[in-house]
Amino acid sequence: MKQKRFIAIPFIVATLAFTFIVIDQLLSPLLPPEGNKGYGWIAFQAWAVYFLAGANVKGGFKALLGYGTGIVMTILIFELAGKLGNTGFFAVPIAAFVLVSMVIFVEKAPPLDFIPAIFIGAGAMVCFLSYIEGATYSHAAIVILLYTLIGLIYGYITVLLRVAYEKGGT
Repeated sequence: MKQKRFIAIPFIVATLAFTFIVIDQLLSPLLPPEGNKGYGWIAFQAWAVYFLAGANVKGGFKALLGYGTGIVMTILIFELAGKLGNTGFFAVPIAAFVLVSMVIFVEKAPPLDFIPAIFIGAGAMVCFLSYIEGATYSHAAIVILLYTLIGLIYGYITVLLRVAYEKGGT
């Protein structure tokens, strides 16, 4: 592709970002908890993860499974930490040690072997539960998975549009 034709690609991606932000502004007020300030950050992470996963549908599916696994892992860490409550300061670190060591074993078990998505999903869950007032496990899981799916779809659309544009001429 000639350099002058490349100029349109950033505008294609920017248009996708524009449309997603509009969708987030319309969708987030309908989602729990009430008064949230939007969840676009989750979709933008997942959009990037789509490319880290190989920029294809199979990788996107693995990314979605990874996010789901990370969500479950986080819930289990929080619950185990609650049961270890008498260890105080070390409750969460001990729970994380136990569950993270178990999660790393899935590195050898496709399609759950996309470990970066597991950790990004877990990070999104921790962030959601820590910084969104009134959040519950179910709120967080539903919203994170919904926005992850949206981000992965936007990754797919990005590839689709770019390939179509690049095939359109030299």
